[in-house]
Formats: sequence, structure tokens, C-alpha cells
Amino acid sequence: MSFVFISHPWCGLHEAGTDHPDSPDRLHAINDQIIASRLDFIIDKQQAIQATKEQLYLAHDKAYVDHVFASVPKEGVIELAPDTQLGQHSLNAALYAAGANVMAVDLVMQNKAEQAFCAVRPPGHHAEHARAMGFCFFNNVAVAAAYAMAQYGLERVAIIDFDVHHGNGTEDIFFNDERVLFCSSFESPFFPYNMGPGNEHILNLPLPAGTYGDEFMQAISEQWLPKIDAFAPQLILISAGFDSHYEDDMGHFNLVETDFYWLTAELKKLAVKHCNARMVSTLEGGYVLNALGRSVAAHIKGMMD
Repeated sequence: MSFVFISHPWCGLHEAGTDHPDSPDRLHAINDQIIASRLDFIIDKQQAIQATKEQLYLAHDKAYVDHVFASVPKEGVIELAPDTQLGQHSLNAALYAAGANVMAVDLVMQNKAEQAFCAVRPPGHHAEHARAMGFCFFNNVAVAAAYAMAQYGLERVAIIDFDVHHGNGTEDIFFNDERVLFCSSFESPFFPYNMGPGNEHILNLPLPAGTYGDEFMQAISEQWLPKIDAFAPQLILISAGFDSHYEDDMGHFNLVETDFYWLTAELKKLAVKHCNARMVSTLEGGYVLNALGRSVAAHIKGMMD
């Protein structure tokens, strides 16, 4: 079995407007660092497939999905929500982004791979059940979780989100679904400013601006790892946001590559213990190109080691 790196050229064609942080260059930076780190010799690169409407309906309101499909402009971009621009290629990119996650679930659940990383855009974790938000149209990790439960009958799926912004969309979608343990760390107070109350299976971890790696690791060790272990997930999904890196001006955390490696390696231990090492990770934030590339490489190494 292998580690699979899933992407698609269409994900580079989504244009959110001049100087928008979610640039196609993000994927180029990741690919460049994969080559520089010599990871391209030991990973299996595959092209994504598109998600179907029926797969999107598992996580999203049908009328909302249909509205996105009907809103695609013939030229230029429209604002589907604040900071969430839809261009003529955006829908196809979003379908490949969600489809990469569905494909990754199939690969790990059918024992064709142990772990997978989806290098895709647009990101997804701010997209709620019936609303686009924060660069996101469809919630890629939520579609993956809902698909895994529907297709494979899973009863315990853990989603770990370490983006500097709260994964409000994932919380919204699974707030009343106890089959999903959702853990989200984020800077607070900060966008999207709407952290929910949490519950027994929604574990929010708000941290102050300026948080360093040792503080991050201590909070994760105390508040997440024991609960993930007790939950005994049958699949671990990751919303991998690297805008918590100290070089990234989209947030105010002080994390470095070794912090991402540490958390990923800790999750890998739990995946080995509980779910035959099955892990699927998908790209969320991370906007300073060099730091993003290095961080993704460290994250992938954490999944593979």
C-alpha cells in the first residue's frame, strides 16, 4: 500500500480575483517543495475525479448546491459571499476538490492506500450546510466524512482542523451528528467570529494570537488526543490549514513546520491504533508560498513516518 497525493489541473484554474490570497500559485509551491524534498519519488500522484451532485448533497442543502451550479458566470467573477468569488472555472475546480476527497476515502477504505493528501483548491472548511463563506463553496472534508459514513457504514469519523481560522462550516454540518468527532484549533477572536458552543463531539480549541508551538502542543495533548483515543475513530480526516505558520500574515500564530509534523505524527499513531492507519488530509489555508510548501512537506512526512 502507498501514500497517495491527489490533485487536478482544474484546481489551478479557479480565479478568485486579482491579489486574492487563494492564488493558483499555492498549488505550484506545494508541487515544487514535493520535488525539492524528494517526496515525489516515494508518493503515488493521482488525478482527482469530480464529485457528483449526489455526493455534495450528503453534506449540503440541495437547493444551495443547485444555486452554486446555476450561478457560474460566463466571464469574470461574481461574489457568491464576501471574500468568496465564483469565476467561470470555479465550479469545476470545486468539484475536483471535493471529488479528490471522495476518491481518497475510496482508496483508503478499499485498502488501495493507507494515507492520502488532497492538494486542492478552493478550500472548504468555512462552507456551511447551506452557505458559501471564506473562500469556500463546498466543504471538502465534510463531503468526505459524509460519504465515508454513507458508502462504508462508518460510525466513528474524526475530523481534525488545525487551520488558524475556525472550521465553522464543518461544525455547522455535523453539530448534531455524534458519529463525527470534530476538533478545531484556531486563533480567537478572529474570522469567522462565530464559534459555536461545542458539545461532547465538537471540541473547539480557541487560542490567543501569538500562540507558539509548545503552547499549541500542550493544548492538543491535553484536550484532544485523549478524546480522539477514547473515540476510537474508524477513519481520521484532516483539514490541513497552514496559515497558522508564523510567516503567514493571514493569522497571528507562531507555528513552524515541526509543529505540523508533530501533530500529524500523533494523529498517525492513533490511526495505526484504531483504523488500520487510514488518514485523509485536505488542504485548507496557507498563503505564504514558501512556508506553505515546507509545511505541506512536513505534514506529508508526518503521515508517512
